[in-house]
Amino acid sequence: MNTVCHSSDGARVRRLSVLFCAVLLALSTRAFAQGGPDRPASLDFTLDPSTTQIHWTLGATGHTVHGTFKLKSGSFHIDRATGDASGLIVVDATSGESGNSSRDQRMHREVLNSEQYPTVTFRLIHVNGKVDLNAPSPIMVDGILNLHGQDHPLQIAVELHAADRNAGDASVTSKVRFVIPFVAWGLKDPSTFIFRVDKQVAFEIDATPTHAPDPSAGASVARPILHPSEIHSSP
Repeated sequence: MNTVCHSSDGARVRRLSVLFCAVLLALSTRAFAQGGPDRPASLDFTLDPSTTQIHWTLGATGHTVHGTFKLKSGSFHIDRATGDASGLIVVDATSGESGNSSRDQRMHREVLNSEQYPTVTFRLIHVNGKVDLNAPSPIMVDGILNLHGQDHPLQIAVELHAADRNAGDASVTSKVRFVIPFVAWGLKDPSTFIFRVDKQVAFEIDATPTHAPDPSAGASVARPILHPSEIHSSP
């Protein structure tokens, strides 16, 4: 009789132990997915135009044209649990220049029509991959690029790299690269019978978005700096 009771009690303890472990595992997994005390459930970033450099390169007959644009503003939000993202990055289309005034005037007047379309924007929609400032890794970002008044779905590959922990607030650094097939997207081809240019323009961006700490994580959360990484747009 006692043997039966002990056996039954032992089985019950084992079942309770298994159930307890399962509950702990579920709670731990949920806490990790949603952030936890040292990993906020969401991230907010702001881009500083003064520390953002946008360079572009266009192949042409006999030489390559180099130029720049200026950032107007940029901020975005990422939900770690769902990957949903929001926010807008705004580039000043009227600021485009290549160091040649006559060429730049033609670019703005005939290609960009920047007087009518003064900005180029990228609206974030979703992030695929693990966004971890302590252990950066590649992510894919889905969004909408508005150029010349037209929306174009765009998926960009972002490669983040950990920075020197002793370098102030810097936590992640990277370089952004992507290609815009501007002719395929409806902009005028500036080529002539003699002077030919490529049908797509390559961009390289250096930026220092500032990470705003999650209020729910407490005042002790550091304020890291993020550099978006390599971006490539497929025609």
